[in-house]
Amino acid sequence: MNRVTIPQGYTPPLNTFDTQLAIEFIKHNFQQELAYALNLRRVSAPLFVGRESGLNDNLNGVERPVSFDVPAVGADGEVVHSLAKWKRLALKRYDFHVGRGLYTDMNAIRRDEDLDNIHSIYVDQWDWEKIITREDRNLDYLKRTAQEIVHCVVDVSDRLRREFPSIHVKLNRDMACITTQALEDMYPDLPEPRDREDAFLREHGTALIMQIGGRLKSGKPHDGRAPDYDDWALNGDILFWNELLGRAFEISSMGIRVDAESLDRQLTLAGCDERRGLPFHRMLLNDELPLTIGGGIGQSRLCMLMMGVAHIGEVQSSLWDEETSRVCAEKGILLL
Repeated sequence: MNRVTIPQGYTPPLNTFDTQLAIEFIKHNFQQELAYALNLRRVSAPLFVGRESGLNDNLNGVERPVSFDVPAVGADGEVVHSLAKWKRLALKRYDFHVGRGLYTDMNAIRRDEDLDNIHSIYVDQWDWEKIITREDRNLDYLKRTAQEIVHCVVDVSDRLRREFPSIHVKLNRDMACITTQALEDMYPDLPEPRDREDAFLREHGTALIMQIGGRLKSGKPHDGRAPDYDDWALNGDILFWNELLGRAFEISSMGIRVDAESLDRQLTLAGCDERRGLPFHRMLLNDELPLTIGGGIGQSRLCMLMMGVAHIGEVQSSLWDEETSRVCAEKGILLL
């Protein structure tokens, strides 16, 4: 189902030319800030992986990857959904060490995505991954890392406002932390996770919502998570309050990654035991991969948030349905 809602009286903050300048400013400066804050080095990344490798992100388990045959190789390829697994293998192959990590520009196609103001079938994000010690596998380390990312976001946002005075978005640097179960307990009259996120972010401005993937007391998970990259007890989403859209606005999904024990447990809970025989999963279960923390930070999402635009099509090129194109055109919004 596709939905688009343009706020009453909205006009784009920048003309088309300056929009492109602002996008370049954000992307150039944010990746530098992120690399310095988390001690990351840029690497090249694949657009597709082999179907039998087990490296593609299965997301919620129902999304269909874009797949194609490769006659010259005699195998099938899949356009990535994300690089959650590939990054961890790359850290081992590229001989990274504890305390250092990588980041990359990740481009993906999610063909089954519902379209609205903030969702597109084209995904662009900074995927990053960093080697940690076993002692780092705790919520305090997760929170500290998330706070570093928030500082990077707010620093670049503040600089963007000075560069483009017609942008008036101001983001909150103080990050509140809450688990999904505490969030459910806090708002017992709000059965939908998105409504609980909206209520919490409306009050706090910026938040890390932790422990996503497992079932809550209600019997439902807060949101879906593949069982084979994040440890569901040690992950989280970074969200900001988006004043223009009047909603909680996720810019990053991140987490401390599964070790052999948590992978074993989560594969069983998710009913995905058949993945144990895939090359990536065998390496994890045999403790042949480094312990890591990592995540993805949406590039178009970040541009939307910092610039204060109403639709993701204002900051990225994609395909849109006729109704979305019509509504945006009527409101004077150019979809790239």
